Amino acid sequence: MEIAERFINYTKFDTQSADESETVPSTAKQLVFAKYLKEELEREGLKEVEMDEKGYIYATLPATTTKKVPTIGFIAHYDTALDASGANIKARIVKNYDGSDIQLNENMVSSPKQFPELLKHKGEDLIVTDGTTLLGADDKAGIAEIVQAMCYLRDHPEVEHGKIRIGFNPDEEIGRGAHHFDVEKFGCEWAYTMDGGDLGQLEYENFNAAGAKVHIKGLSVHPGYAKGRMVNASRLAIEFNRMLPQDEIPETTEGYEGFYHLLGIDSRCEEATLNYIIRDHDRDKFEKRKKMMENCVKTMNEKYGEGTVEMKMNDQYYNMKEKIDPNIHVIDLVVKAMQEAEVTPLVQPIRGGTDGAQLSFKGLPCPNIFAGGVNFHGPYEFVSIQVMEKAMQVIVNISRLTAGYND
Repeated sequence: MEIAERFINYTKFDTQSADESETVPSTAKQLVFAKYLKEELEREGLKEVEMDEKGYIYATLPATTTKKVPTIGFIAHYDTALDASGANIKARIVKNYDGSDIQLNENMVSSPKQFPELLKHKGEDLIVTDGTTLLGADDKAGIAEIVQAMCYLRDHPEVEHGKIRIGFNPDEEIGRGAHHFDVEKFGCEWAYTMDGGDLGQLEYENFNAAGAKVHIKGLSVHPGYAKGRMVNASRLAIEFNRMLPQDEIPETTEGYEGFYHLLGIDSRCEEATLNYIIRDHDRDKFEKRKKMMENCVKTMNEKYGEGTVEMKMNDQYYNMKEKIDPNIHVIDLVVKAMQEAEVTPLVQPIRGGTDGAQLSFKGLPCPNIFAGGVNFHGPYEFVSIQVMEKAMQVIVNISRLTAGYND
């Protein structure tokens, strides 16, 4: 099976996760695809194929060398994002893309005027949507690349490599993908998530992340008789948000710049709730941002009375660079593997998170490699078949190069 056929077949399964769900996986339909994927791995001849009750899949490609070689892993997630429908995806191939507009349906056009990144892929074969759903290259492209690479290595035993483990998981899009990933069972010295974007992307820095829920207690009385008595929680919510740096928000930051992001406000006179996420690449600055939130709560309570404002804040994940830097050889291998595949490495920070970040702090150094998808999470999403093939080649190269790691 060719990589494009494999990927398009995967997109036919609706695997959208659900952030309000308390089950694992968060949606039962993810298990439908997980069972299919498990059976496919068995058909392709991988060993030690297993799926646990939560939908986490593990499998092994045995070593082709008797040398002592580190066991490495490749990981991808199979859920799709909540931002657009993942049901009834109708993927199609635009062969030899010429740089012009792509008609997705009678009402929607994917144009390089709006998406100039299309022009990087002139002459390539692009897989696109019909404009009514996302595509699911995030991260079914990563799964297809991993499986295709394992099949290549299976069919080319002359390529020396050590034991390779692969892992596929649900619920990455709602931040829970690594929560139940069994690092001990996986048994790798290091691994790579194939969950990045366009050609060459290599990421081993991500945000430190926290979430904060601010609850404000008001006092509602008749507005005609409110003087000296009313405490309008809606107005206090606005005041609280204005106490935070107004130029440190997602709309005004880029690169390594952190931010406070107000996800939403639910308010009325008698009570209000504000939901925030807090992000920064620098750990010290991250801690200062959390302190700033705490100081805002303190200031509001000093002004309006103790207990007026309460906050629950929790850390979500940390910058994997902290764990990768002492194991920088895992990056050196990728850089060499990309160069041998004639891919220019583009090392850049992730302005977000990844399963690899959480896995790194669980003891499995795990940077993120490009999978090829562009314009994730929406109907304009596309992936180049040639980029997917390059990603597969990088996996093969990493596997081969690791066999010579101790030489």
